[in-house]
Amino acid sequence: MTNLQSNTLYDQDFHQWIEQTIVCLKSGDLQALDRINLIEEMDALGKREKRELENRLITLFEHALKRQYVPLEDCYRGWDVTIRRTQKDILKILRDSPSLKPYLQNIFLDCYQEALENMQLEYDVSFPESYPFPTEFDQLLTQSLSHSE
Repeated sequence: MTNLQSNTLYDQDFHQWIEQTIVCLKSGDLQALDRINLIEEMDALGKREKRELENRLITLFEHALKRQYVPLEDCYRGWDVTIRRTQKDILKILRDSPSLKPYLQNIFLDCYQEALENMQLEYDVSFPESYPFPTEFDQLLTQSLSHSE
């Protein structure tokens, strides 16, 4: 990092940089904007949304796998609660950013694979290698993912 970069408001006080950026945007003072850092922050914000969606989907699959294939009845209620909460969290993300729905369709099998690998490390249980959950996302995010007893 050069001395010039370390002397910018962005590097010295991020919160104040945000406030100043908002003032510039609201007033239309585009010349005063720190465009380079604003672009980087906007890009990072979009990436964080995608990572959040991925992490929630992995959590959903991990708990659904545990609920269906790990015979620990004392844990079922906790896993069911986590499944339902995670479904709601994913729905909120998609409500706020509906343009992420196609991204969800592109990553769900990779997320399942990661969840599967995590569960295979954690439990000595046979989990299905092929994806066992609904492929219709409305069902995946609203229906119970536990076995019908």
